[in-house]
Amino acid sequence: MFTAPVLFVALVYLFAPTDGAGGSGYWLEYWWLFPFFLLGATIVNTVGISGAALFVPFLIFIFPLLASPLDAPTIVKVGLISESFGLSSSAIAFVAHGLVDRRIGTAIVGGALPLVVGGAFLSFFLPEPVFQLMLAVVLTLSAYLLFNLDLAHGHGSDEPTAATDGGNDLPDDDDKLGHAGVSVDGDGTVTRVDRSGTEYRYDRSGYFERFGTYGFGGVFQGVAGFGIGEIGIVSMLRSKIPVRVAIGTNHIIVATTAIAASITHVFGGGLVGAHQLDLASTPWNMVVFTVPATVTGGQIAPYVTSAVSTRTLKLFVAALFVLISTALYVLAGQGLF
Repeated sequence: MFTAPVLFVALVYLFAPTDGAGGSGYWLEYWWLFPFFLLGATIVNTVGISGAALFVPFLIFIFPLLASPLDAPTIVKVGLISESFGLSSSAIAFVAHGLVDRRIGTAIVGGALPLVVGGAFLSFFLPEPVFQLMLAVVLTLSAYLLFNLDLAHGHGSDEPTAATDGGNDLPDDDDKLGHAGVSVDGDGTVTRVDRSGTEYRYDRSGYFERFGTYGFGGVFQGVAGFGIGEIGIVSMLRSKIPVRVAIGTNHIIVATTAIAASITHVFGGGLVGAHQLDLASTPWNMVVFTVPATVTGGQIAPYVTSAVSTRTLKLFVAALFVLISTALYVLAGQGLF
């Protein structure tokens, strides 16, 4: 699980262009970001939302107090790169546990990716006050959804039941990653059994609604680094996808679109003339600490889920979003008017 971030850090250290900077002073300058991003990644993966939803506000408000202000493109870039690894880490765990519906996830990613990439290109031309306003809007929506939707890891009317066979006779699915299984009957009803032997039944109807909500959130994902998961999961729950399966599939969608948005933010500016392609502008000495922190947080989150009330943590994050979005509305208003 930790091979990817170790390899990433090694490649960055050996090959990343740093505009002449180097040495221990450069690479260790932002070591203190590790605990902040570790805490943030643990919280967001426990609740089931995008990492950048906390990372981006942290880089806007807290980071300048401890270092120096960053411009909007750099903030989004660091948030997306860090989120990509953190969510990929937890997404792999959901896949291994049998809680990802590949057909739904593939359809949503295929439909949302053009809007995510389009949003990323749009971000190159947005004035900073407009960026702050869009960030405030998506945080407000996220807070509303967290306050009103049950995003707990497995409670409510769609509570799964344990398979009567204890999980020993799983549906036949030779291509399924991990030890779980899934089958679909002639009426389109999906029977999914996870690795622990818990059974879920649902159908995959509601593609059109899911496309609309995930597409809308995808624009924000490209611009601000988050939004597709927080906004899109509403359509998962409305179409009666079991909560655990919805959250697992959501992780795959957010991780995939975050990677696409990251690549666009790193390489896309030069394609549209927004800025010259300059990899040295990426703060590599930041991401070498934020990436391992988010991967570690993704692995800690399941243990936190079992020890802390998800509802309590969810309400805390929602209240934090309200506070952050209020501050962003003020900042955007000052810049626009």
